[in-house]
This record gives sequence, C-alpha cells and structure tokens, in this order.
Amino acid sequence: MPSRPIDLAVVGAGLAGGLIALAMRRRRPDLRTVLIERDARLGGNHVWSFFASDIAPADQALVEPLIVARWDGYGVRFPDFARRLGTPYRSVTGIRLDAVLREHMPAADILTGIPVRAVEPCRVALADGSFVEAGAVIDARGAASLPAMAGGWQKFLGQMVRLAHPHGLAEPLVMDATVSQHDGFRFIYALPFTPDTIFLEDTYYADDSTLDAPLLRNRIADYAAAQGWTIAAIEYEETGVLPVIAKGDLAAYLAATAGDCAPATARAGTRAPLLHPLTSYSFPDAVRFAGYVSTLDNISGISLGRTSHAWVAHHWRAGAFYRMLTRMLFGAARPDDRWRVLQRFYTLRQPLIERFYAGRSTGADKLRILAGRPPVPLAAACASLAGQGRPLADLGRPNGPAR
Repeated sequence: MPSRPIDLAVVGAGLAGGLIALAMRRRRPDLRTVLIERDARLGGNHVWSFFASDIAPADQALVEPLIVARWDGYGVRFPDFARRLGTPYRSVTGIRLDAVLREHMPAADILTGIPVRAVEPCRVALADGSFVEAGAVIDARGAASLPAMAGGWQKFLGQMVRLAHPHGLAEPLVMDATVSQHDGFRFIYALPFTPDTIFLEDTYYADDSTLDAPLLRNRIADYAAAQGWTIAAIEYEETGVLPVIAKGDLAAYLAATAGDCAPATARAGTRAPLLHPLTSYSFPDAVRFAGYVSTLDNISGISLGRTSHAWVAHHWRAGAFYRMLTRMLFGAARPDDRWRVLQRFYTLRQPLIERFYAGRSTGADKLRILAGRPPVPLAAACASLAGQGRPLADLGRPNGPAR
C-alpha cells in the first residue's frame, strides 16, 4: 500500500516544532503531519518552565501531558527585597517532549537523524539528495543569531544535580539575585524536582554573548556549597545564549535569515522570531502558535506561509513596549545595577507580573511599570529611549562559547 501523502512537514523538533506536531496530531488527526529532526532525539536537552497563567484554557490539554513538575508558587530574592508569589509554576523537559511525541505520532511520521539542505513552502530537500514533498512545510529550526536586531544576551549554564541530602526547597527560586553580580545582571534559578534533585542555572543578562562554561560550573558549585548542599552527581547539563531584543528591522531579519529557507515558507519559534523580547521566553508563544496552526482551515504551502508571516508581524508590533524596556535595561542601567530594575518590577502586583510574562500587558500595566522614579538614572533612561544610551549588542554577531 502506498504511503499516505504528507499534509504538513515540520522541520525541527525543538519546542516550537514539537508543539506544532503534537497539536496537529491531537486536534487534526485527519491530516498527516511529519516531523523532521537532524538529531537522534526530539526536544533536545532542555528544561522549559512556564507560569500556569501563560497558557489559555483552550491550550491546557496540549500542554498537560508534557509537564514533569508543578508547584503552587515561586520565590524571588534580591539584595533589598524577597517575595513569594502564588502563581503556579510548571516545568517541561526535552526528554518528556520526545516521549509524548512518540506516544502520539506514528513512528513512520517521525524522521530523526535527518540533516536538511533546504526548505521550501511544499518541499524539504534532505542532505542526502532526497526530498520530502508535503502540502505545506513549516520551518521550526532555531536561530543562533538575530541579524538586523540589537539588544543584549541572556546566557546560562544549568545543571540537574543530585544532592547527598535533601535541599529543603518546597518551591522554585525563579530569581536569586543575592549572588555576586558579574557580567551584567546575574541570578541563580533553582527548580526543586525531588527532595534531593534540583536544577541549578547560573543566568546573566549581559552585553556580551561569550559563555565561559568552566567558570559558570564553578559558580554553581559555589552557590550549592553556600546553601549547605553537597552535590553527589551531575545528571545532565545544558547551556544557552538567547537574544534579548531592544530594537530591530523585522523585514530585514526575515530576509537575512532566509538562507536555505525560501522566503515564502512558514516559520515558527525563534526563527520567526516568536519570543518575549525582554525575557527571551518562548514557551507561551510556542503554545499559542501551535494551537493556532491546528485551527486553520487552509494548511497549504503558500497560504500557511502568508498566515505565519502575518502572525509574526502582529507579534512584532505587540512587542514594542517590551523592546522599549529592553533598551532601558541595557542602554540606561549600568551592568552591575541592572538587578535594581528587576527588584523594583517584582514589587508590583502579581496579576501585572503574570500578564507581563505572558506578553499580555494592558495599557494600565504599562503605565504602572513606567510610573514613579525609574531604578536607573533619569538622564540615562531618557537617552536610551532616544536611541542615545549605552551601545547595544549586534544580535546578528554572537561570540562563540568559551569551552
């Protein structure tokens, strides 16, 4: 029997591509969706976390099977302020995303270990010279840089560690900025998965994208020791260097990153770029876009490309306020004083903070965030808004990680 024609080919099985494939399989089983991934495993080696308030009720069923840990709230710590917030917090791992995709999709529709040479609206050219023909193609491969854009970098090294004794944390520390400040705004992110297993991430909002992995490993070890924790084993490690967008030209970015992707091809994820400009937080946008794609009546190559580009343009316009805040953070605040901006933000009301992370700040929220004396020099804040603040990094030219 000949194989069933492919209705949608998703290139890249990270967060964005994996969620699209899962949403299509769950909500549009009448259409055949094929997932193409260059690596052997889907989802990569990642931990993604999100606030329960980020996810719309209509998308809860899509996300629920992916959750590996959940908490009723979380904490933040700064030099002059600490707080517990009651927003439920959730975590998803790449391992779990791989398992759920393989559980719900036919094995024949998951193509792993497949390098891609070029992507077109209705065809994927593989490195071995063969092709995958489909009614539509969506490019969900990540983007290592954002040409035609400027801002800063959120860079991190995280380790899942098993401790010799229980850590005593009941809920996550989303930001512990009481640590010494280096290379911009630095904080430790701590997720207590089990009583003796915790994910520790050393994170920086920095002007430079260079990631010194050995240095960050030592700082995580020092942090654990300062908490009285003895690390018995490191179960896995991940690193990341994510763009934090202050300004840019979306059309120029899309043209510059076309590369092996035809301009009319649909895009998703950071290649789109669908992420929060200030937090580099992509989970809510990945869920929203996956849900939207699964509701479309016309999933054909050119139509899907136009639809995705319209979605991306709308997202870019909606992010103008967050890009302005990024300019203030990187252009007005001295690197070692950036923690003051986040400390002030976390004194605001919990619903406002929830809407901010979800990328859904209201007009009143925006006024409240900007109200009062800014936690940066006033002249510097005005200069940054006028484009005359501290120089911003070119996000199209990241430095390589130090190994």
